Amino acid sequence: MAEIRLEQVRKTFGRVVAVRDVDLTIEDGEFLVLLGPSGCGKTTTLRCIAGLERANSGRIFIGRRDVTGLPPARRGIAMVFQSYAVFPHMTVAQNIGFGLRMRHVPRRQIQKDVEEAAALLRIDELLQRYPAQLSGGQRQRVAVARAIVMKPQVLLMDEPLSNLDALLRLQMRAELKRLHREIGTTTVYVTHDQVEALSLGDRIAVMMDGTIVQLDHPSVVYDKPASTFVAGFIGTPPMNFLEATVAARDESVELVVGDFTLLVPAMWTDQLKERAGQTVIVGIRAENITVHHGPVPGSLAATVLVSEPLGSQQLLTVQVGQDVLKVATAPEPLLAAGQMVGLTLVGQKLRLFDKETGKALPVPIPPPSEGGT
Repeated sequence: MAEIRLEQVRKTFGRVVAVRDVDLTIEDGEFLVLLGPSGCGKTTTLRCIAGLERANSGRIFIGRRDVTGLPPARRGIAMVFQSYAVFPHMTVAQNIGFGLRMRHVPRRQIQKDVEEAAALLRIDELLQRYPAQLSGGQRQRVAVARAIVMKPQVLLMDEPLSNLDALLRLQMRAELKRLHREIGTTTVYVTHDQVEALSLGDRIAVMMDGTIVQLDHPSVVYDKPASTFVAGFIGTPPMNFLEATVAARDESVELVVGDFTLLVPAMWTDQLKERAGQTVIVGIRAENITVHHGPVPGSLAATVLVSEPLGSQQLLTVQVGQDVLKVATAPEPLLAAGQMVGLTLVGQKLRLFDKETGKALPVPIPPPSEGGT
């Protein structure tokens, strides 16, 4: 295992800057997820760590070694790709042991290591089968086993679950998390799937336009996004946004949204008073909105546009003035399109963003006795 450190790493393709002077430290034994939309630079960053792309500037360290100019074979890494890349003419055992044979490891040691890796991935009963006889999930397990059998310092994964169906992805996420807990190898995992990122990562590095826009634990990235981009990218459904005008009222502050007024918790008062008369973006997640089956004094009046029963919950699309919000509520009673409801936003879960920059306003620490509004 080893720490990975990137110092001012930059990668360009012609005039296109894929990675912009990235500084990043990945701790020894950490599972770090690089998350972002297509074209954000996450895979290029991974390939620079692997040595499959040569950075134009900056340095890369694995452990105490500067590996910036080293080829992949000398970096102590193993990689799992989006495609399974298993050899169809080889058995599972031969596929897993291929790298060891290239290193001229003794046959008995290869057999021992292959059996141990297969047991970890729970494919030890498949060692004599060929890839054509395996499911997609089993093939991906073979690819992971082939990587970990090399006992690398660093394990790099480039969207390894994207070719699997939803159920297999769910199963493989649990398997990968268990595997990391057991082997503890420093792991960098690239994905555009925020559910994978939230469930797998010790930390998440959210990327946009070749830069890391937020790096933190999954719960922090979800609950306290650094910008409207992060808030809108993380979460299913993504965070709701409302434009609001700040109105100072003596000792309190209100947020005026169209014809409605939101009372905000006292923890925001000092920060918002400085923005009196300005427009801010209010963010709130679907599960932090309480639905009342009918208009309630003090709540936002909303009209149900669409109701989606999802088994454990009901996802509503509602209209509040000119804004459309997503709201998660109890599965029953089922609400119908056109029905009027009242919405109460959990005050301490409001997130505020600067309208011009999209950056989050720092979340104040609420007093211990304060409740939601």
